[in-house]
Amino acid sequence: MSHESRNPSHLSSDFFSDTLPLGLVPKARGSTSNAAGRFERLARETFIDGWDAELEQSVMRTTTVDERPRKIITRNDSPDIPFDRSINPYRGCEHGCSYCFARPSHAYLGLSPGLDFETRLTRKLGAAEVLRRELSAKSYEVAPIAMGTNTDPYQPIEARDRIMRSILEVLAEHNHPVTIVTKGTLIERDIDILAPMAAKGLVHVGVSVTTLGSRLSRQLEPRAPVPARRLKTIRALSEAGIPVRVMVAPIIPALTDHELEAILTAAATHGAKAAAYIMLRLPLEVAPLFEEWLETHVPDRAARVMNRVRELRGGKANDSTFGTRMRGEGEWAELMSKRFEVALSRTGLSRKGTVLRTDLFAVPPKPGDQLSLF
Repeated sequence: MSHESRNPSHLSSDFFSDTLPLGLVPKARGSTSNAAGRFERLARETFIDGWDAELEQSVMRTTTVDERPRKIITRNDSPDIPFDRSINPYRGCEHGCSYCFARPSHAYLGLSPGLDFETRLTRKLGAAEVLRRELSAKSYEVAPIAMGTNTDPYQPIEARDRIMRSILEVLAEHNHPVTIVTKGTLIERDIDILAPMAAKGLVHVGVSVTTLGSRLSRQLEPRAPVPARRLKTIRALSEAGIPVRVMVAPIIPALTDHELEAILTAAATHGAKAAAYIMLRLPLEVAPLFEEWLETHVPDRAARVMNRVRELRGGKANDSTFGTRMRGEGEWAELMSKRFEVALSRTGLSRKGTVLRTDLFAVPPKPGDQLSLF
């Protein structure tokens, strides 16, 4: 049974605790609840009404809907991000990372940042054709396009839908620079496209590694490849001549921060050339969702983790101030920065990634631009 109630303006952990329909099992999911997003006027909550009825249990499956976008390149002017444009082939992400800062974006669709984010996905059909049209515009000025900035372009459904690959084919055809961030090993499928692009100085890849522990990874990132497999991806890309940066992201205080040096060492051993890190961010609905995850999987550390997070964020669960949101503030943030610099020196990794070329870009012809031979 369920009932509807007004959606409170403050989303507390209690509000998120009883929203999963009875009998539905969130197996291998990063979230265990599915509360309404912040824009919804009503919220639905499951409760026991006293009837002793048998419930048929079922596993929550992934579903997809199609979108035909009019534009595919998203622009941003954030001063602390090193790119001004990006492409996301999918909305939502089946990897289900419990800490994902992109979860609140599902609220714009009228869906929950909880389980909806990882089970109700949108795929952008025709993305390659739209991209070709945008690149051919007279006003277009070339600069690297970033991919994987919101949701992972190599999440499981990409194996079937191949939207990311179709986008890469257009970028490769016209020598357009691209940066990719992923924790999906499916990127190895596209080495045949990426290696020639890398030889021209048109691509670099960031592989995200949060922890080296397979058990913790399965809890944090339930449908992402295990860390050891991601390290093999770093090696495969590097051996193909594709520059790789390891992304230690996010660093979770009092849970994964002690692994910083080990992750950098392992990545360097597998061929990574550069490294970066990002401190845990908990914007909007992510904070109560992550607190729920902590209480479920590491209850003995939950309070300590959140206390350290608030120490980094001026007493709050999150601080979105440009310039500090990726690193945090205070003594602990400074310590992590120093540890990172020392680790870079020891491993030979660089803070700076590859500078990509823009001078090779060939503008796609518009329909009708090519003259007939007859």
